[in-house]
Amino acid sequence: MEKQVKKFSSGVRVMVVDDSHTIRRSAEIFLKRAGHEVFLAEDGFDALSKVNDLMPDLVFCDVLMPRLDGYQTCAIIKRNARFAALPVVMLSSKDGVFDKARGRIAGADHYITKPFNDEQLLQAVQLFTPTGQGAQ
Repeated sequence: MEKQVKKFSSGVRVMVVDDSHTIRRSAEIFLKRAGHEVFLAEDGFDALSKVNDLMPDLVFCDVLMPRLDGYQTCAIIKRNARFAALPVVMLSSKDGVFDKARGRIAGADHYITKPFNDEQLLQAVQLFTPTGQGAQ
């Protein structure tokens, strides 16, 4: 059973923030295969320094990271008026009600539990970006 991956005529600019090289690389492969432009950040500080310059359409952000965790990173992005509407999808191995509620409080638009698959990432792109919605 082969998976059909939709290619978008104009890819979405997606940032993946995770301290795990393996997770960043997996997400990058899934998203690039679907025709999206992918930017990588190793932690929250790295992401914050790149968001302004790269202007992604969507951010996937790990929760558990050193120095600045995903909740803090999301909250900082959402508090900035320029990026308040930027969709942030939390990625975490923690799937408890408290964890998901904390993500919503920080301003996250969605929460995906690890391990994730390509379909989950691509569905989030379609759900949270105008380009993704228009390409269905």
